[in-house]
Amino acid sequence: MPGEAATGAALPVRALTKEAFAPFGTVIEADPSTMRYINGGTTERYHALAEVEVAGEDARVIINLFRGSPRAFPYAIDMMERHPLGSQSFSPIDDRPWLVIVAEDEGGRPGRPQVFLASGRQGVNYRRNVWHHPLMAVGAASDFIVVDRSTSSENLEEHFYDRPYVIEQPAVTE
Repeated sequence: MPGEAATGAALPVRALTKEAFAPFGTVIEADPSTMRYINGGTTERYHALAEVEVAGEDARVIINLFRGSPRAFPYAIDMMERHPLGSQSFSPIDDRPWLVIVAEDEGGRPGRPQVFLASGRQGVNYRRNVWHHPLMAVGAASDFIVVDRSTSSENLEEHFYDRPYVIEQPAVTE
């Protein structure tokens, strides 16, 4: 069964930071440098935290609610996906930690995955063509606002590893 623990190379889990995630997209969180007051001073607006990317004929941006089931650990990363025609953002609304798993492209295939532990107040915006694992809730079912591209053309590419990588536990390592 996909995702079940199997023999494979262990992956460390790192804290999600803007700098570490920059090659893959943008971390979405309140950034004081972007804050300005609106609505007569009653609302703080954290402006332009990420940019949505869409390409292709009849492409449009949509907003979704995803409910992720928690994963059991150890967990085998046996596949990655990417969206060649649009970015995809995930923003948690339940204030629960979750895992962000990405890989650099190596000749049209994902390389070794990198695992980040995001707080329940951090979202991410994966750039177009960035290899990532599907939504990874930890501990309990969690809801996410997801902004991505919708169109009549296909915007999903999947790759299955010959040998899985394993996340032992989602504890942070440096």
